Amino acid sequence: MRTVYVVLLTVLCLSLGAAVSNAETKGDAAKGKTTFENTCAACHGPGGKGDGPAAAALDPKPKNLTDADLLSTQTDDFIYKVISEGGAAVGLSPMMAPWGGVLSEQDIWNVVAFIRQDLCKCQY
Repeated sequence: MRTVYVVLLTVLCLSLGAAVSNAETKGDAAKGKTTFENTCAACHGPGGKGDGPAAAALDPKPKNLTDADLLSTQTDDFIYKVISEGGAAVGLSPMMAPWGGVLSEQDIWNVVAFIRQDLCKCQY
């Protein structure tokens, strides 16, 4: 009987570990917040709602990154690619510039973690 409990506990731990997103394991949300404020907030706004000072001149408007319904349908890898390669690379607006030449891979994962944990408060 003890063996059954050990096996069940092991399976439970493994399944919970698998539920942790790439953003949580690869990124630091606190560092991502700083990067977001310095590079993303001009368009997406300080709260990520797509209402930054530059947003008025953009068509289409930047995505609302607090929209959990939208972001819960997108993987961390997809969000990473949007930031790294720009919107056009994934069929979104070309107004979303690619940041891969400016930000490091770690910086981008940090921003993904910040979006997930602090803005949309959602997982894929």
